[in-house]
Amino acid sequence: MRFISETEFKPRVLVVDDEPINLVVLAEVLKDCAQVDTCPSAKEAITLAQQNSYHIVLLDIDMPELNGIEVCRALKSSERTAHSAVIFVTSHKDTEIEYQALTVGGIDFLRKPVDARLCQLRVQNHLKLKRQEAIIASAQRDIDDLVKQLSAYISYWDCQLVCQFCNDFDGSWFEKAARDVEGLAIDEGLPLILAQSIKAHIEYAQPELTYVLDITSLELVIQYVQVCITKRCVQNEVSGYLVTLTDVSQVKAAELALDMERERLLVTLNSIGDAVIATDTNECVTFMNPIAERLTGWNLDDAKGKSIDTVMDLADATTKQKSFNPITLALQENRIVAMALNSQLTSINGQLYRVEDSAAPIRNNNKEVIGAIIVFRDVSETIALSVKMSHLANYDQLTNLPNRILLHDRITQACRALTTQIAVYLIDIDQFKYINDSLGHYQGDAIIKQVAKRLESITEPNATLARVGGDEFVLLIPNAASSAYVDSVGVKIIEVMSIPFNTPSEEVTLTVSIGISLMPNDATTAEQLMTHADAAMYKAKERGHNLYSFYSEDIDKSLNDRHEMLRLIRKAIDHEDIDVFYQPKFELSTDRLIGAEALVRLKNDNGEFISPMSFIPLAEETGLINELGYLILLKSCRAAKLWAEKGYPITIAVNIAAKQFSDASFFEKVMNALENSGLKSRFLELEVTESALLHDFDETNAILSKLSELGLSIAIDDFGTGYSSLSYLKQLPVDVLKIDQSFVRDMLSDSQSLDIVKAIVQLARSLELEIVGEGIEEQAHKNKLIELDCHLGQGYLFSKPLPEREFEALLLTTNKSN
Repeated sequence: MRFISETEFKPRVLVVDDEPINLVVLAEVLKDCAQVDTCPSAKEAITLAQQNSYHIVLLDIDMPELNGIEVCRALKSSERTAHSAVIFVTSHKDTEIEYQALTVGGIDFLRKPVDARLCQLRVQNHLKLKRQEAIIASAQRDIDDLVKQLSAYISYWDCQLVCQFCNDFDGSWFEKAARDVEGLAIDEGLPLILAQSIKAHIEYAQPELTYVLDITSLELVIQYVQVCITKRCVQNEVSGYLVTLTDVSQVKAAELALDMERERLLVTLNSIGDAVIATDTNECVTFMNPIAERLTGWNLDDAKGKSIDTVMDLADATTKQKSFNPITLALQENRIVAMALNSQLTSINGQLYRVEDSAAPIRNNNKEVIGAIIVFRDVSETIALSVKMSHLANYDQLTNLPNRILLHDRITQACRALTTQIAVYLIDIDQFKYINDSLGHYQGDAIIKQVAKRLESITEPNATLARVGGDEFVLLIPNAASSAYVDSVGVKIIEVMSIPFNTPSEEVTLTVSIGISLMPNDATTAEQLMTHADAAMYKAKERGHNLYSFYSEDIDKSLNDRHEMLRLIRKAIDHEDIDVFYQPKFELSTDRLIGAEALVRLKNDNGEFISPMSFIPLAEETGLINELGYLILLKSCRAAKLWAEKGYPITIAVNIAAKQFSDASFFEKVMNALENSGLKSRFLELEVTESALLHDFDETNAILSKLSELGLSIAIDDFGTGYSSLSYLKQLPVDVLKIDQSFVRDMLSDSQSLDIVKAIVQLARSLELEIVGEGIEEQAHKNKLIELDCHLGQGYLFSKPLPEREFEALLLTTNKSN
């Protein structure tokens, strides 16, 4: 607050007297006290006082125009001169006159003759008072300015709670200006909710009271006010109340937002699945969420102030040695720290949990570390599940033996640690599929379990027995001391497997085929050991069942040849690079070419043809016969269609393997070949062997019946070499019988073969079937067949199988000549 200095206060005095001598004397006396002006006329004195601001006016009472009392009255009645202090100078001693002078506003008297020192002292004292008044007035102005500029609502209420002062001059707070509030009772001057609150607090108030009031119901810009009530007392009696209101809406909003954020954070921390513990810089717990309470066994109230090491008892899950808490390192190094691997938490009640996660320092706005927080989770179930998943991934679910994955790992380890000799036995149960089909998979699984138990009974501790397939087991012996020992293990396996197995319905006797591969003799890698054992096992199956076979180079060559053949078949299928040759079929009596048998040919990488006996059985074994057969069928139909369009319609016969009838889409493939080529079905003949017919008679009969309904022919190839049955011939939609070439070739020299040919011809005639003789190599063969009433035939006497173009040339030449 600003105060007036001595230099700023410049006192002025006006002396009014009708006697000039008095003016001179008083001016001289007061010249050191103030700036002195003199005036001999009462009227002029009033005018002069209006023009200048005098602190003190000395008035003579007896003057001719107006006396001093009248001048004083005039001065006090004017706003510009009312503040001037009037001192009367008079010779009167009448108290009535003094009374009048004081009544109109005079403040003092000087008796004539004037005592200079007394006059000086009195004027100086009154000037000091004027100076104080000026200071007070200045201070008042400063206070007024300050009150106007304050954002607070300041008011003063008397003991009856009537407003005496308010600084809301423009009514911005409650839409009532100060001038309208002053003089009103508190219930009228302030909103009712605020007035009632103040009155209620005043009743119990201490000398000073502060609180926050919610006034959102008033629907004003201001929603929250801080109320400060100060009680004013005079002589222990309440004189009034200073009430100050401060707008704390933004502060309250920030507090509410902070509270909401704090509550949201607390709810989040209490709701998440992870445990959270916070500490101060001394590693003492300050917060725990419910998950942390559950895992540690401590509740927050008990844990507060405790060391983090006390609350979190961490140790290595394997060694059980106590582990450091990540919070310690996080505070020491001021960084995020992950929990040590394999950590185990022991709760206060002894419960064990596997835990993992990390800790981090907590920083304030100034980046100063004020504590740390650790977030961790219970991974006990995860680890248990991981162990279980690892077991499932590495062990067979049925037998609980190691599976192929774990076996490979064991073989790889054995190869790395090779000291003497490694032996691998691949054990395959012979014909187990038929046992499964006859007894059912449930009993089949029960037998597999018994097999596993028996094999385990002869497996030494350092060896590994694994199940690698439905009916395949592998025995790994990492240290096979000698060849004799390897032999003895093979013998033991066969012996233990020869004992019948009990099932609820019957006893089952099994045989096994075993392939044995040795390292370093047979292989240098784990993959080679398994591959060679597999090859040796197939060799054992070829030799018969219930045997074991060692791997050899011959087996390796056979295996490589097999792989090469499979590669060539797949390549031919992928690139449709299959050659189809055509064996002409003739009418024997006229030598007219009436049809052809399609025969597949496969080339190796050198362009050389490979015997069908080398690749057809392999194609059947691997299932590639389905794709290969369709490709042959499609090419044959296209060729027959082409010849028909050129005016030489003939029947094309295509061989169908037994495996093809197991293909669910076989019928659709035949239909597709006919539609794709445009060949009429009556020009297509499908040749099947007797063995193919008997493979699954009902299914095969159903498929052949559907095909026969399309109008194509069904022929039985190599008739007489298989299980010839009149009953199935009667049931099947057969159109043609083809006499096997072995009977035709030998019938001239072997009476039994001749009798068979005769019987087949008579059978065909009785069943009204066409008959075709195969393997006609001599004219005598042809003549004999004609004699026996067989009118159709094929063989090298007429032509060997020909490529498509050569066959077409033969077709044109032969039929033109006929």
